[in-house]
Amino acid sequence: MTDQRDRLYELLPAIYRIRDEERGFPLRDLLRVIAEQVSAIEDDIEQRYDDWFIETAADWAVPYIAELVGYSPVAAAGDPSASAAAENRVLVPRREVANTIAFRRRRGTLSVHEDLASAIAGWPSRAVEFFRLLAWTQHLNHQHHEGQRARTASLKSAELLDRIATPFDPFARTVDVRRITAESQGRHNLPSVGSFIWRLQAFPVTRGPAYCLDAGKNSYTFSVLGNDARLFTRAEREPHRTHIAQELYVPTPIRRRAFAADPASYYGEGKSFALYADWAEFGATHPIPVERIIAADLTDWRYSPPNGHVAVDPQLGRIQFPMNQLPRRRVRVTYLYGFPAEIGGGEYDRPLGKPDGATIYRVGRGQDFAKIGEALARWRKEAPRSAVVEITDSRAYVEPIAIKLKRDQSLQIRAAQRTRPVIRLLDWQTEGPDSLTVTMARASEFVLDGILVTGRGVSIFGAEQRETASTCAARVTIRHCTLVPGWSLGPHCEPSSPNKESLELRDVRAEVTIHRSILGPIEVQEDEVLADPIPITITDSIVDAMGGEREALIGPQGRHAHAVLTIRRSTFFGIVQPHAVLLAENSIFNDCVHVARRQLGCLRFCYVPSGCRTPRRHSCQPDLVQAAEATAAGKAREADRVRPHYTARRYGNPAYAQLAESCAPEIAQGAEDGSEMGAYHHLYQPQRLANLRARLTEYTPAGMDAGVLIAS
Repeated sequence: MTDQRDRLYELLPAIYRIRDEERGFPLRDLLRVIAEQVSAIEDDIEQRYDDWFIETAADWAVPYIAELVGYSPVAAAGDPSASAAAENRVLVPRREVANTIAFRRRRGTLSVHEDLASAIAGWPSRAVEFFRLLAWTQHLNHQHHEGQRARTASLKSAELLDRIATPFDPFARTVDVRRITAESQGRHNLPSVGSFIWRLQAFPVTRGPAYCLDAGKNSYTFSVLGNDARLFTRAEREPHRTHIAQELYVPTPIRRRAFAADPASYYGEGKSFALYADWAEFGATHPIPVERIIAADLTDWRYSPPNGHVAVDPQLGRIQFPMNQLPRRRVRVTYLYGFPAEIGGGEYDRPLGKPDGATIYRVGRGQDFAKIGEALARWRKEAPRSAVVEITDSRAYVEPIAIKLKRDQSLQIRAAQRTRPVIRLLDWQTEGPDSLTVTMARASEFVLDGILVTGRGVSIFGAEQRETASTCAARVTIRHCTLVPGWSLGPHCEPSSPNKESLELRDVRAEVTIHRSILGPIEVQEDEVLADPIPITITDSIVDAMGGEREALIGPQGRHAHAVLTIRRSTFFGIVQPHAVLLAENSIFNDCVHVARRQLGCLRFCYVPSGCRTPRRHSCQPDLVQAAEATAAGKAREADRVRPHYTARRYGNPAYAQLAESCAPEIAQGAEDGSEMGAYHHLYQPQRLANLRARLTEYTPAGMDAGVLIAS
């Protein structure tokens, strides 16, 4: 096959190529450079044709196509001309531009509100006309058909009563005169139209292991960590464009009574969840039939299902088998869990990279290796310069892992696309540590990608400290991983070992990069006399010390970590004590930051509590709000007002580290580009909300008020 770089060279007469070969191919090298530019021009010409169509246009061309159909960006959301590419895709959504004319034709209809939320913000939604939920006496000559109006509460239907105060509340209410667009939102009024939006996404786990509890051989949890985890609905496609979403069409937590009323809509292959086990007369190749599944409240594990049936509590994510009819082997589950973003590993698409010429060892069902240790044994035997151990399923791998890299050697342990493997580390040896250990060498590289590590932490050691004490020749990368804070979780998401570090760096002369990951405390033990601080870069991640009095980043014996930090768009729970901070931007430090060398670096557009020892700060909170106050009481009041509030602060909860609705706008919109500070900055939720509110008003009939209500 002819090299495309030589296509111009191949057009030359043979005599010129012969003479060129005699002189060492100088002409070929020149034509390769020209051919590269020719290919770039040809690609640009092809893209120019694609730019005529909204489906294939480049991102920069979308605002120009929008202008042709009379689309105007929302000023309150931001200026697209001055925004980054990622934010620009939020400010001028491609789907909204493509459907602008269709939306205008449907202006004033209820269903267009749901389509706007999906096209503009990418959020599933349910639109509600609240005047239909008002309790009032209808005229006898103008009676409404059943289903057009809400009725007073009926105590006969427990399933309907279970929907009270949810977006699917079916009962009539008295009037609420507050406007739905006010800061203190009212709902039930004649002009009010509300759009409930679901910000949490439903992420799948496919054929993953259930967790058998120590309390009994018949008690399991869907979560492999052993904590209660609510099951979420796999949202179905709505039957037609004018359909108003019900529970099955949005990623909402599954209610017990909803599952009991219609189990076939939630359970089974391709549905919201399924159980696989060698149990009774059934095998593990297919789900246990839905007729054998019972919806139950397993809060205290008191319910015992009858023989031939399995009890499932979707609200807690628990499973109970009959005591005298236990599964014969492993129990595997398929389900969906809620989380705000693609952080910490999961069955979602993520960029995969590998060194050129890397040897790939695949681990999983139907692959060459059944265990990670077997693949590592082959890797040690063959000793390739670059290698990738790829795990192709979402199973749990319970085995000790110890890796020792040679000079100039690189190794990746990664999950395949759309898998979430779990490495569970146990107490294997009495006389030594049981963490996942990696010993680095000079110019070596280690990458952990897409893995969930539980039971113990990850320890990175250096083998050549004396020889490489003045340089950071190696590289360590952790991306899209979860190193479970506290090592493992209890039933209510409480950490089992809150004082244990998730990542230990000991005598490592390496550049450490953490990206889109969740982890517990980081401990750095380096030679503070003979070696420079190691560089650590943390982006779009959460570091959780599981308590404000504990350290999220620390050195040995409570001293400063001998590291220089670069932090972007991250959230820290716990005290951070580095040698220095080169740069921290658009991040939240919920507890104090104490740097040893404050003359170096800066913090910008961050939240840092008052009284911390930091380098110079620019546009940080609570500094900005306190500057306008003259009295100490006023400064304290403002500092308390802008303190970040969260929907949940414990890992394992669906809305972990998500800013609450009550969070001050100085934090929720306090980043440099107007997005929120912290690990979910890249979602651009303030811009999405501003866009959506403006468009809902535009597509609502005169005299009506359209508001946005947060369902999750």
